[in-house]
Amino acid sequence: MKDAFGLPQSLLVLGGSSEIALATARRLVARRCRTVWLAGRPSEALERSAADLRAMGADVHTVAFDALDPESHETVLGKVFAESDIDMVLLAFGILGDQAHDEREPVSAVRVAQTNYTGAVSAGLVSARALQTQGHGSLVVLSSVAAERPRRSNFIYGSSKAGLDAFAQGLGDALHGTGVHVMVVRPGFVHTRMTAHLREAPLATTPEEVATAIEVGLRRRSETVWVPGALRVVMSALRHAPREVFRRLPI
Repeated sequence: MKDAFGLPQSLLVLGGSSEIALATARRLVARRCRTVWLAGRPSEALERSAADLRAMGADVHTVAFDALDPESHETVLGKVFAESDIDMVLLAFGILGDQAHDEREPVSAVRVAQTNYTGAVSAGLVSARALQTQGHGSLVVLSSVAAERPRRSNFIYGSSKAGLDAFAQGLGDALHGTGVHVMVVRPGFVHTRMTAHLREAPLATTPEEVATAIEVGLRRRSETVWVPGALRVVMSALRHAPREVFRRLPI
């Protein structure tokens, strides 16, 4: 069960080698979280994440999980929930893709969509049902500011995040009153391995800052979290900008 401050004592991370997910898990373990399940494709990065959290004193388990294999999600995640209650599920997997390449290779574009959206729908529904059966818990979904209004430079990624964002909001409404809390997190540009090759955007942030925002959001039982907070105003303006103006913006 969550502690008196609303923070989880057990955590399931979907996308266990994600830098944002690891930063979040570190922060929660430094508070009261003692059991962590890291679900992802078997890799050295996943094992390093597990070792890092074990060094902090957490009881860490790794689980083979593939976002692109939704038929396995019920079985894989069901085994985790069968072991013990899970206070928080962090849905943190996703890929950026390569916009120019993916426009030329539709199969690659579909992989971005299947990972970021289809896989998340499957894993999100399985996790939500398990949390609802428990009668408590939080599902934290890593979306993106790109979901607000996809840009020419990354509309394939942005459209997949827009679908994920809408799904998570609707799921939160569907679960309202059940004891399950859904929180959508919309970071801007985050300094990670995935974005290292990209030109930095204004109001850039770090995995640690996203982790801090997630902790604050959990304490407040927020439904939407922007990182940094100023992006809420910026994206509101961009969302309402006329299309002919938006097309000319250097973004």
